[in-house]
Amino acid sequence: MKNAPLLNPALSTPSGAILEGVSGGEADVDAPVGEILAVLRRGHRFLVSSHTRPDGDAMGSMLAMGMLLRAMSKQVDLVTADGVPATYRGLPGAGQVDHVCHIHGHYDAVILLECDSIERSRLQGLDDYFLINIDHHVSGRNFAPLNWIDCRAASVGELVFRLVEAAGVSLTPEMATCLYATVLTDTGGFRWGSVSASTFALAQRLVEAGAEPIKIATELCFSVSLAKMLLIGDALHTLRREGALAWFWISDQEIQRAHATEEDSEGIVNMALAIAGVEVAVFLRELPEGNFRLSLRSKGKIDVAAIAERVGGGGHVTASGCTLDGPLDAALEKILAEVRPAMAC
Repeated sequence: MKNAPLLNPALSTPSGAILEGVSGGEADVDAPVGEILAVLRRGHRFLVSSHTRPDGDAMGSMLAMGMLLRAMSKQVDLVTADGVPATYRGLPGAGQVDHVCHIHGHYDAVILLECDSIERSRLQGLDDYFLINIDHHVSGRNFAPLNWIDCRAASVGELVFRLVEAAGVSLTPEMATCLYATVLTDTGGFRWGSVSASTFALAQRLVEAGAEPIKIATELCFSVSLAKMLLIGDALHTLRREGALAWFWISDQEIQRAHATEEDSEGIVNMALAIAGVEVAVFLRELPEGNFRLSLRSKGKIDVAAIAERVGGGGHVTASGCTLDGPLDAALEKILAEVRPAMAC
């Protein structure tokens, strides 16, 4: 039997519709966001997921979305294809996230957060479900029947917060903690991305609702594993600089020697970006298959999302990524051929 896509098909929007913004309070909710809320209110059971290799925004927004749905008296399953990274296991509700690869059963809608495609979730079996796509990346795509993409938001968690407000649901300390984690991590500690006065206003609201900023920052930013420190040392030995561009890499052999996980390589690229005068940093991590996962970071003058998109990736203007075929020399040649002209403009 095919999975029922939606209790009331009349609630769906034209395929590919992009939903713009929402203001606080139900009375002045934009109509498209009202349609998302209509789907949530009419349905009974939902599934929430995000992209593979979930980061702080992915995990925090998933957890907060789950809390929102439960506050609306809905059944909800939270799933990820890669499991919860150790860094985020202390977030409220993290123990309720299931590690699965194939989706089956009845859901009135599947909510994908921070994904530019179904494939980005690495979940199998989603084709028969009604999808709601919520994203804030400039490389976001309207792949679902119902899409809300707002590149002005500092995090997807900010969009979840707007839904909480629009639904008239009370913001609990647990929900505020998860949402604060999305803002803190996706702005690099309020250092990049779509940071504006409204970002700090949101942080204030979350703290007033019970989020503890020092505790959250300590748990998320000062819990580096020994394996990650060893990888940083190996990577810095390869550091190269060419004017305002810096790049470095680690091999799969070094990852294995450090007994490191995929999670341990997250954020290493920022070590090169921290160099005075460097505007763009590139970090290459060799995968067991011999190809390379790239992280690109910019201080704002260069749009690294546009660069990543040209080689099959995507992300934010200041933080993006892609995967390139090896060997190392070939991957370096390809990415540097894209970065150098962009920096010369």
